[in-house]
Amino acid sequence: MSVTREAMTLLPLPDNLPPVEWRIERKLVPYEAAVAQMDARSAAIAAGHASELVWLLEHPPLYTSGTSAQPGELIEARFPVHTAGRGGQMTYHGPGQRVAYVMLDLKRRGPDVRRFVATLEEWIIRTLGQFNVRGERREDRIGVWVRRPDKGAGFEDKIAALGIRVKQWVTLHGISFNVDPELSHFFGIVPCGVSSPLYGVTSLSDLGLTTTMPDVDMALRREFEQLFGATKIAEAALTANEA
Repeated sequence: MSVTREAMTLLPLPDNLPPVEWRIERKLVPYEAAVAQMDARSAAIAAGHASELVWLLEHPPLYTSGTSAQPGELIEARFPVHTAGRGGQMTYHGPGQRVAYVMLDLKRRGPDVRRFVATLEEWIIRTLGQFNVRGERREDRIGVWVRRPDKGAGFEDKIAALGIRVKQWVTLHGISFNVDPELSHFFGIVPCGVSSPLYGVTSLSDLGLTTTMPDVDMALRREFEQLFGATKIAEAALTANEA
C-alpha cells in the first residue's frame, strides 16, 4: 500500500553540504527568461559547476500549462500562455505572488521525488504557520489548502501551488505562494484542474492579513533552513550562460 504524502518521511537534512544560495529579485522577471536561466543553472549544478539555488521572484501576469494540462482548462486567454516543462496543470503567475524556483541536487540529498514534493509542501505549511494560517495537504488535490468555513461547509481554497521537474536529479520549478495577487486573474483558467465550486483560490491578503513580501521571504527562508539546510545570500546576478 502506498504511503500518503501526509505520512511520508521528509527528505533528511543534508550532512556537510555547502549552503544553498538564496536569491531575491525585486523586479518582475519575464517567464521565458526565467526558465532559460533556471535550465542553465540546473545544468551547471548537475555538472558540479554551481551551487544549489533558491530563486525568489515575481512574474508579469501570465498562465502556464504543465505536462498534465487539458485544453479545456484555459477558459479565457487574458494573459500570455506558456507551455511549462513542469508537472501539473494550468496555473496563473503574477505580481503579488511569490514564486520560488528551487534547484537542489537530489543525488546528494536523496533521489526520491515524492519525498521532495512532500518536503516542499511541509515548507509551505510551516511558512503559513508563521502567520497563524493552517495549511493542509489533500491526497486528491495538489498544493496547500486552507479551510474556509466562512464560505460554508466543505469550502477550501488553495493558497499555494507546486509544480516541479527533475533533470539529472536536479530539481527545477518549485512553488507559487499567494501573498497579494489579483485573484480574479485565476478566473481565466481552471486552476490546477480543480473545478468543484467548493474549491477556490485565496491569498494571505484575502484571508485578512496585511503581510509584506519581505515578511514572507523571511519566513520562507527560516523554514527552508529547518528542512533543507543552511542558505547564503547570492553574491552575483543569475545569468543565462552559467552552464
